[in-house]
Amino acid sequence: MKAMTYRGPYRIRVEDKDIPKIEHPNDAVVQVKRAAICGSDLHLYHGLMPDTRVGHTFGREFIGVVHQVGSSVENLSVGDRVMVPFNIFCGSCYFCARGLYSNCHNVNPNATAVGGIYGYSHTCGGYDGGQAEFVRVPFADVGPVKIPDWLDDDDAVMLTDALPTGYFGAQLGDIVEGDTVVVFGAGPVGLFAAKSAWLMGAGRVIVVDHLDFRLEKAAEFAHAETFNFTHYDDIVVEMKKATGFLGADVVIDAVGAEADGNLLMHVTSAKLKLQGGSPTALNWAIDSVRKGGTVSVVGAYGPMFSAVKFGDAMNKGLTINANQCPVKRQWPRLLSHIQQGYLNPSDIVTHHIPLEHIAEGYHMFSAKLDNCIKPIVVVNPD
Repeated sequence: MKAMTYRGPYRIRVEDKDIPKIEHPNDAVVQVKRAAICGSDLHLYHGLMPDTRVGHTFGREFIGVVHQVGSSVENLSVGDRVMVPFNIFCGSCYFCARGLYSNCHNVNPNATAVGGIYGYSHTCGGYDGGQAEFVRVPFADVGPVKIPDWLDDDDAVMLTDALPTGYFGAQLGDIVEGDTVVVFGAGPVGLFAAKSAWLMGAGRVIVVDHLDFRLEKAAEFAHAETFNFTHYDDIVVEMKKATGFLGADVVIDAVGAEADGNLLMHVTSAKLKLQGGSPTALNWAIDSVRKGGTVSVVGAYGPMFSAVKFGDAMNKGLTINANQCPVKRQWPRLLSHIQQGYLNPSDIVTHHIPLEHIAEGYHMFSAKLDNCIKPIVVVNPD
């Protein structure tokens, strides 16, 4: 089969790999139809995640058709059209029983914090991802779900990570009616977080970024007020001015490890790899939220040290909620929102890229060329 493979920072290519096999009776093998390039994939592409090994196939967002099932799989059959959450989870451990699928205790022998994630380095279990013609899906009776007939492929692939993560970011904010919500980052997750904030009762939504084309999308898609932080001496001061000098009720960090805005932080994290990610957006969030407010963190950071302003957070009495999204927990409500017309996830999709051109797709997405917001990888076209 053809599969994207990692060859080192900023170097990927499409190679021939063996079609994955059933390794456990509860496995399935899925023939991928659509995948996506995620902002989190760029952290791997840029060499920021530890233990990203040469030959690894990325891709935490994918849908497809069941090609083969193990002997104990009961919920899926060959030919089923399925969407697969980026979390790999057993469904029965202490954490899964509490809905914390992203923290499953049985799928990742390499870490005690995060569970298993498709295509996200050996730090997250070493599972190959969906930017390939086929992918092995462990615990096939637990994770994947049949895609409703009414749901479009592009909408379905957004449900495997970007939309649930953005929705989860708003959920972690504990938004109450009338709250002012600030979202740092106008990538796919930030756009979905801003849109979701309205669904949870926000009275005002502000999105901050440094790329005008993404801010234009935030205004159009999420109906948000927008601020380009490069136009101000201090974006925190502007956020205070915009909120009556109190600060926002809720701030969502939808940026994560590669935040721009502070040259020293960016160099020490993105270039010298001395931190688990540039904490610029997170520190702005801590400074921009009001005392007693809530900071939600769904932007991805590595496991290393980060220079976060935790003293400020403590002294302001902040609540900080953070996690990788437990995707499947969000699906019932999101499917209802889509069916009722409140959400149209594929509105943020800007590019469709054949698998054989995925290296160009990564470069375009990484360099923010051609107003690229969300690229879909077309793997096995119908």
